[in-house]
Amino acid sequence: MNTNRDLIAGVSPYEEIIGFSRAVRVGDRILVSGTGPVWPDGSVPADAAAQARRCFQLVEAALAQAGAGLADVVRTRMYLTSGAHADAVGKVHRDLFAGTRPAATMVIVSGLLDERWVVEVEAEAIRGDCET
Repeated sequence: MNTNRDLIAGVSPYEEIIGFSRAVRVGDRILVSGTGPVWPDGSVPADAAAQARRCFQLVEAALAQAGAGLADVVRTRMYLTSGAHADAVGKVHRDLFAGTRPAATMVIVSGLLDERWVVEVEAEAIRGDCET
């Protein structure tokens, strides 16, 4: 089994502070870290749907660096600070994944790293044609 790890960097300042990669590819698996809804200037969208879209844009960018795309996603995890955001976040998820329908989890948490965030997303993808 190949244990080579390809580390994919993102733009989060927390990667350096906490010591993690935006994503890691091991063989045909790509694991994308918890991804918050931050724009390059540090701003955060106001509503849950916009935050979810931004999270998934960042996930998609990390997957692209690993040679994959949203169609390769087999699992998502969505962390919400309130159940009131579930419909908005769920609609964004459905719009992006209706064709592939990955396994998904939506969890209500008491808070996220940045108090402006109401959603954070993780994803796992598999690329059968990646080198192993």
